[in-house]
Formats: sequence, C-alpha cells, structure tokens
Amino acid sequence: MELELLVDNFRNKDQKAFEKLYGMYSDNICGVINTIVKNNDIAEEICQDVFVKAWNNCESYNSSKGRFFTWILNIARNAAIDQVRSKAHKNSKQNLSSDFFVNILEDSNDLNTEVDTIGLKSLLKNLKEKCVQIIDLLYFQGYTQKEASEELEIPIGTVKTRNRSCISQIRSNIAI
Repeated sequence: MELELLVDNFRNKDQKAFEKLYGMYSDNICGVINTIVKNNDIAEEICQDVFVKAWNNCESYNSSKGRFFTWILNIARNAAIDQVRSKAHKNSKQNLSSDFFVNILEDSNDLNTEVDTIGLKSLLKNLKEKCVQIIDLLYFQGYTQKEASEELEIPIGTVKTRNRSCISQIRSNIAI
C-alpha cells in the first residue's frame, strides 16, 4: 500500500516521492543498464536520464498493466539498448584494450557474486544451452531478435519461438 501511495505522489510530481523511488530502485536499474552497456559511468548517466524521463512521462504509467519497477526497468532497458546501437557508442568501442574483453569473460562466469545478478545462475541452470544463448543475447547483451538470429545463424522465427519457450521455462522454475 505504501508503494502505491509513493507512486501516486510521484505521478503528482512530488519531489520527495521521486527521491524515495530513486533511492529504492537506482542501484538495480543501473545494474541492468551496466549489464548492457558495460560501462559504469555511462550506465549511471543513463540511469539518471531514465528517472528524469519517467518523471516527465509519469502519466503514461498504468498500474493495471504492471508494477512501477517493471515500467521503469523497461524504460531503462530501451535506453541502454539505444545507447549500444548509437553511432557514438560504436565509435567509442573501436579501439578497446584487451582488458575490456577479459573482464567480460570473467564477469560472465561468476554471476552469483554480482549484486545485480544474484540468483540468475540458479534460474538459468536448468535451461538448455540454446535457451541460455537466446536469453543472454536478447536480455543481457541488448541484441534485437534479428541480430540474435544473425549471430546464432538461425531463422528469426526460431529465435522468437525459443525466446517464448525459454521465458516459459524460467517462469516455471520460479514457481517451483
């Protein structure tokens, strides 16, 4: 009930509600963004932009369609993907040191120690490798379904079907 009141106050442009929701969710939102953009500074900047965008467009939030966190998480994910697809981001990645790639490999192998990924390994452990690949590309690396299709060299329809199937499997694992 308190969260509903907080969100209502946010929608009514209450600055204290904004600060409280930012405090509650910013670390998680930044973590998701950082998973996609792989740069803490850019992730924090995008995170702030996401909350400002949510503030400016708060009338578009509809509690009957989902939770506030899910709404703002979708805004964040889309902003992070837009950043990764931007020309500026692609140009900044042209001359990366080998340390960047080593860190990616080290980070992806130790999911249980990262605060923003605790529990993900247990959700994914019962999935087939093809599901893990699809989930990783679409949700953690920010690929579109078409890009995932090209990367895995499979038809886009197969990507869509596997994605639905894999998400269903994850949901059933959560219910257990």
